Amino acid sequence: MSSRSTRRILDRAFTGLGGFSTLLLAAALLVILVPILIKGFGAFVFRETVEHRRMLLDLYETGDRAAVETEVAAAAKAREPVYAMLGAFKKEVEALPAPERRKLKSDCKDLEKALNSLLGPAPGTTQPILLRQRYGQNRWDRAQVAIGKVLYEEAYDYSDSSQMGKKILVPRVERFRGTSLEPLFDYVRDQSKAMLLPRWIFYGGFLTHTSRDAHFFGGIRAEVLGTFYLTLGAMLFAVPMGVIAAIYLVEYARDNWLNSLIRSCVSTLAGVPSIVFGLFGLAFFINTIHVSGSKSVLAGSLTLGLLILPTLIRASEEALRAVPHTYKQAALSLGASPWKSITTVILPAALPGILTGIVISMGRAAGETAPIIFTAAVSVGQPLTLLKTLTQPTPALSWNIYNLCTEHEAVDEIRHVQYGMVFTLVLLVLLLNLSAIVIRARLSRKLRV
Repeated sequence: MSSRSTRRILDRAFTGLGGFSTLLLAAALLVILVPILIKGFGAFVFRETVEHRRMLLDLYETGDRAAVETEVAAAAKAREPVYAMLGAFKKEVEALPAPERRKLKSDCKDLEKALNSLLGPAPGTTQPILLRQRYGQNRWDRAQVAIGKVLYEEAYDYSDSSQMGKKILVPRVERFRGTSLEPLFDYVRDQSKAMLLPRWIFYGGFLTHTSRDAHFFGGIRAEVLGTFYLTLGAMLFAVPMGVIAAIYLVEYARDNWLNSLIRSCVSTLAGVPSIVFGLFGLAFFINTIHVSGSKSVLAGSLTLGLLILPTLIRASEEALRAVPHTYKQAALSLGASPWKSITTVILPAALPGILTGIVISMGRAAGETAPIIFTAAVSVGQPLTLLKTLTQPTPALSWNIYNLCTEHEAVDEIRHVQYGMVFTLVLLVLLLNLSAIVIRARLSRKLRV
């Protein structure tokens, strides 16, 4: 076989392998991103209940007051039979013998707890302190889970002695057979829509409303704003330093051991784990030079700036080196100074590549968690004004996603908030990268012209 045939076979093999790798990567991205995008979209578009509309009116003064009050009255009318049956049952229980009375009262208390989770506190009862207990289920999908808890209770089947107990669902109505509460369960199942009045909504307030009661209600405005502050602060610190350092290394640095050491250090820093930058930010910016008394957006931005600085330097270096050397020679031959040739000829030609590095770094800064754990992030907080960023910490999307998934007391009840945050962060990074592609294409087109 000739060397030409061998090269042709190898070229085809590598081309096929490259295509297969690209398809595999695209498939992996689809597997990861599609569920996130679908479930995250559910934070914005869902079937809300009348309890959600009432909550928006009470807490955020959003909605038509007259229409909401009319719906609340209609829902209350549909709920009257439930509370009437509960009242009749309580009177009925008082006439029973003490042992049976105690057992049925305990069962009734469990039922009332499930009903309160579904519909909110019963009329005439004391207003609960926690916001989450003042309203019923806000979303129809969660309401269906709550309806299941009203109709069924969990139990364990130990009939097979060779295995551990198996969790099963037992109809709760069995505990109330022959009592005035027996019809309640069919009524809840059949009239749940009348009691909650679900309808589809696009909830733009998920981005503009602040969270209430640890994200049980409201949106993620503070997290979005905090992420914006941290990313913008990091770029204001890192971009000038990164571009200037790249210009020095490409245009001015001599080929000696000192500059080789600098380049090695930059390459090494690019591979340092982000948690190390977080610990350094805590030790240096907060405990040593005291840029703030404790955690703050300023300290977090400086830490993130250091994290992305090596990437910016390398990306800017490569962009500057990609500019043909003849550009600089032509500028110098026309009498321009070295600095003038850099600012008017080389930098504009390298701008598309530099911009790409900037936007990629912005995406990384927006998504980093470890560096801001020690320097800037808090789990719960209000949106900050610009001046407060110098001294105050802030919630951020990346940290709060982790926090809600691992440490929240009611993780299943706010699952839509977690996916909504991930959806927003992924969308933000995708938009940044898309903008880089568009701007780079436009700049390249102008340079060609």
